[in-house]
Amino acid sequence: FRGDTAADTMSAILTKEPPDLSATNRDIHPGLDRIVRHCLEKNPEERFHSAHDLAFDLEALSGISAASAAAARTAILPTKRRVPLLALVAIAGSAALLFAGILIGKKLGFQPTPSFHQLTFRRGEISTARFAPDGQTILYAASWDGKLVEVFLNRRERPESRSFGLVGADVLSISRAGEMAVSLDRHVSGPFMRSGTLAQMGVAGGGAPRQILEDVQWGDWAPDNNSLAIVREVGAHRQLEFPIGKVVYRTDGWISHARVSPNGELIAFLDHPVLGDDGGHAAVVDRAGKKRTLSELFATIFGLAWSPKGDEVWFTAAPYGFNRGIYAVTLTGNQRLLSRVTGNLTLQDVSHDGVALVSHDVLRAGIIALPAGEEKERDLSWLDWSLLRSLSADGKTIFFAESGEGGGVGYSLYVRGTDGSPAVRLGEGGPAALSPDAKWALGILRPTTDAALIAYPTGTGEARRLPMDNLKVQEADWTPDGKRIVAEATEPGHGTRLYIRDFAGGKARPITPEGYRLFVNGISPDGKAVAVRGPDDRLYLYPLEGGEPTPLPGLTTLDRPIGWTNDGRLYVFRREAPARVYRYDLKTGQKELWKELMPRDGAGVSEIARAVPTPDGKAYAYAYIRTLSDLYLVEGLK
Repeated sequence: FRGDTAADTMSAILTKEPPDLSATNRDIHPGLDRIVRHCLEKNPEERFHSAHDLAFDLEALSGISAASAAAARTAILPTKRRVPLLALVAIAGSAALLFAGILIGKKLGFQPTPSFHQLTFRRGEISTARFAPDGQTILYAASWDGKLVEVFLNRRERPESRSFGLVGADVLSISRAGEMAVSLDRHVSGPFMRSGTLAQMGVAGGGAPRQILEDVQWGDWAPDNNSLAIVREVGAHRQLEFPIGKVVYRTDGWISHARVSPNGELIAFLDHPVLGDDGGHAAVVDRAGKKRTLSELFATIFGLAWSPKGDEVWFTAAPYGFNRGIYAVTLTGNQRLLSRVTGNLTLQDVSHDGVALVSHDVLRAGIIALPAGEEKERDLSWLDWSLLRSLSADGKTIFFAESGEGGGVGYSLYVRGTDGSPAVRLGEGGPAALSPDAKWALGILRPTTDAALIAYPTGTGEARRLPMDNLKVQEADWTPDGKRIVAEATEPGHGTRLYIRDFAGGKARPITPEGYRLFVNGISPDGKAVAVRGPDDRLYLYPLEGGEPTPLPGLTTLDRPIGWTNDGRLYVFRREAPARVYRYDLKTGQKELWKELMPRDGAGVSEIARAVPTPDGKAYAYAYIRTLSDLYLVEGLK
């Protein structure tokens, strides 16, 4: 309908019939020509009344043979109809509005793309960030250039940040009255989890924080500016309390990003069913403890806030990999995508005017090893999220998983030589352990749903499924002779405990009461006992054939057994950066420093996630987590 002028074009739209489709495509089916013309009728009442009617005609058209098409052409072409004057007036008005909209640069039917405004420009990790009550001031915690985490202050209109004067702390929440809930002495307490001492101080600063409660992972102010919702670990469970002391939800998995609704009646949070895995759902729980799962299950979900009206929960998640986008879900479970960009986003907060505060994070998990007989460490990272699990006793082979974008939906398991030779993909699953002879790699299929064990040969051979009946496996390891498997698992209606079964077959049987957790590489060299974490969070040696556990004095809840020396001592370390590895004497309870592990480039390295020495101490490997973040304001989310 194009004319010489805009007026000519509008006139043609209103009065002229479109040309036959056959004018540009002689092979067009006459029935399709009729359907298209029906869609283009000037009078809306003479078009299809619904997409269902259009689909019906298209389906009917598919049954017309090509041989009868030419004969049918004259019969099915519609006659010209005079357009009523009233319809012309209506069409003219609509066209004028559409034309005006085009002139001012608006596209009918499309939402404008959200805009991203960068606030930070240094190299390091941003852990938490919150808006102050004015909606213009931002306080965030970051560890820039390999230094300790520190709280900084920023304004929405400026790219510069200044130190707030609080080192070693995260910002958890800021109340409407301007009181901050902060986490002092923040430290890694497990995969994806950090704990510290909950404290309170004013946004204006000027005084020391008032300490409230130790070992708190998350905290958020209620609208009354007095009470707090918190997440903390108690024994073998993680629990959500609101107010402090009243448990409204408890899980064997873990909880993150608890946020109180604007009306103070609900707490939104991220529910992660498996320890060590950041997959899960967005959920809400009320003051009476009634919990509702709102979102679908995501492979990674991290970062949450309420929408300005309090009628939706916004969060960042990804169905696989870890390049998270921004989602919204209503309290009735209607979920939609708000925005996705290249890379990974973590939602930090949402202002009262609907501006989102997000960090754009470049996440990497890498592996560094020192092979036996060498003096220089070698980086053995493979894809984007290389999670070390085992090192062979001779120090020549590592077993690891790729659980990021490169690993795919079900994660991928690999073995690789410490000489730097290419990695070999074994199959799908999360990592468990390498057999003592390095001929089998034990994996966990579907770790976030109906977890099951599988053993992959590292050389020739076929994979072997290892039935565990009704058990949902979380960890597993080999006995030193390679003939049995010890697993940490749960069965319906029961808590976590340890089970044992023969590799060749047979039924798994429980060997501990509920509440005990397994340390991989923690089985003693004689195969008689295993290092465990008990229901009281203390560390023990538990006999595999029954009996009472033996406490391990001198070790704290943060210490993690990671292997044994040839002379019967335990290697232990903490998930921190840098990580110090000790040799622990079970008889004296004394720890002797063996190694300090840290990549040369420490920027953004938040933790050494795992360390595995060989029994003779001549080789080792360790995994590190690096996050490089930039803080952004996001406007236009709808």
